[in-house]
Amino acid sequence: MTGFFINTLGPLGWTLLALVPPAIVALYFLKLRRQPLEVPSTFLWSRTIEDLHVNSLWQKMRQSLLLFLQLLFVLLLILAVLRPGMEGEQKLLGDRFVFLIDNSASMGAKDEDSGRTRLEEAKRRVQEMIDQMDSGDVGMVVTFSDRASVAQQFTDNQRVLSAKVAAIQPSEHTTNIMEALRVASGLANPGQSAFEEGDVQVADAKPATAYILSDGRFQTITDFSFGNLQPIYVPLGDEVSSNVGILAFSTQRNPEKDDELQVFCRIARFGPEPTEVTANLYFNNELLDVARIRLDNEDGTGGAQFDLGSLDVGKLRLEIEHDDVFPADNVAYAAINPPERAQVLVVTEGNNYLRFSLATDQIRRIADVTLVTPDYLTGEDYLKEAASGRYDVIIYDDCAPETMPESNTVFFGQKPPVEGWVFQEARVLPQIIDVAQSHPVMNFVNLGNVSIYKASPLEAPAGSTVLIESDEGALMTIGPRKSFEDVVLGFAFLTSEDDKTFFNTEWTKRLSFPVFVKNLVEYLGGVRQGQGEFSIRPGENYAFRSSGFAKEVHVKPPSGRTRTIAPTADNLFSFGETDQLGTYEVREGDAKDVSRYFSVNIFDAQESEIQPKAEIETQWETIEGESAWLPMRREYWKWLVVIALLILLTEWYIYNRRVYV
Repeated sequence: MTGFFINTLGPLGWTLLALVPPAIVALYFLKLRRQPLEVPSTFLWSRTIEDLHVNSLWQKMRQSLLLFLQLLFVLLLILAVLRPGMEGEQKLLGDRFVFLIDNSASMGAKDEDSGRTRLEEAKRRVQEMIDQMDSGDVGMVVTFSDRASVAQQFTDNQRVLSAKVAAIQPSEHTTNIMEALRVASGLANPGQSAFEEGDVQVADAKPATAYILSDGRFQTITDFSFGNLQPIYVPLGDEVSSNVGILAFSTQRNPEKDDELQVFCRIARFGPEPTEVTANLYFNNELLDVARIRLDNEDGTGGAQFDLGSLDVGKLRLEIEHDDVFPADNVAYAAINPPERAQVLVVTEGNNYLRFSLATDQIRRIADVTLVTPDYLTGEDYLKEAASGRYDVIIYDDCAPETMPESNTVFFGQKPPVEGWVFQEARVLPQIIDVAQSHPVMNFVNLGNVSIYKASPLEAPAGSTVLIESDEGALMTIGPRKSFEDVVLGFAFLTSEDDKTFFNTEWTKRLSFPVFVKNLVEYLGGVRQGQGEFSIRPGENYAFRSSGFAKEVHVKPPSGRTRTIAPTADNLFSFGETDQLGTYEVREGDAKDVSRYFSVNIFDAQESEIQPKAEIETQWETIEGESAWLPMRREYWKWLVVIALLILLTEWYIYNRRVYV
């Protein structure tokens, strides 16, 4: 924002300046004005005497060009002392710039004020800044969503910078700025920062200005020091923006009628309107059902349940009828997958409660369970099955194999033979203080009334997640191993003291224990019973195993060509080209029928809440949103001094030429 301003003086300064013009005028009142006149010499003395008689201190003011010029000269000097000027957005801050451009999903919102998407507005502003770069200035362009990409290394070639900015494409990814900041910081600090001909090499640490062009819909910046980077946040988007988006959409079997499916959705409103929306459910592109969903006045959320009956395999799509500036989250995708049963091996000696939990109707419906004793681990059959990945999940109850199988595993009371797992000294009566119920393994598992007699706190490999936390440390953790996951419980269900065996915990007698066992089988066994849990966010990797040990699989995205991928040595397929929203089809080998579906959805409240942030938070400070430009003062006093000098020269010329008016 621009504005006119002047410097102000103190009372003494104003008083002195105000006295100058009256003093000049007073001199003109005192000045005697005589005109040259030739007279006879005989009249000289009489005229002089007469002049003395009529002369007085004051006289009538006469018209004078010199007086006008002198007053104008003094006035201009007074104005110059006041230093008038204009403040405007004229200059970039510094001479080395890092342009961080957000191209996440929310940047696709089209604001009413500009008529452009936020990404288009960001690109336009960066182009303006590139045009303002002086000779010798260098710039770098980095785009970010959930990952960062260096579009252009440091260069002073404005044409190259502009071309790279123009080529930036929108994405449907969520937002995470941390990687982009680390990339920018690394390139702004010592080391090589250029790889193309014409790019500028940076050998020493130099200050750089990081312009962050975004709507601010990302997490608080933590564990990061800007160092040589000076951050300037340029917020994008209308100050008042509202949106309605789908945050969840999934299918599952009706718990009361196994042959029927149910669909659940959750919708959220971000802003005051609307209070109700219409949701249309499509199956294989045909309208199946319609629901009116009322959004709560307090939290702005609402949901609906659709009973599908006994539908066959196919694609589901949910659309809400609402015209807003961010349509990407108005559509959600899911699918009814072909049923697939998990292959489960349970190695246990005498835990009847575990056997009972694995014999329920729910487990029978989703898995084939094989029960063996620990002696089975030393046989040739086990070694072959473990090495070939015969089982989706193997549960070791108070026992452990010599080597880990090519399967997901569960260990109750024993440490896996994998580096990184450590059992500390057993503690008596540890108190459970937290359960990670957001993790699928602990979903709907309540341990509030569970006590444990003796347990060993765990230390797990890097990347592990604590599922049960106690006052003594972690009691259950899930950790990665190649393409597998291992769940380790720091206590067994049975324990012995003084030659007596008894239950170490009453958890096995609680209703939450069968729920826990079912979660283990579903999650680690990769169970798909017409459920829509295979929904990932754009850009995430989708990994799966072939049920028939196929040599290749074919993945068909919502649009574009089909991709063919080969498995790894452990029969794992990995697919990462998931930038498109929609449902993907997977076919194994030469099969014509779809073997599985998976869907890509945004499902992120942070992206759907498109109200731009006026500031961004860091761990130590708040960065206020501001213009991309450094306000620069345009001084006018120099021009006033020049004009005053010209007037002074004119006045001097007139005086010496004796020009009077």
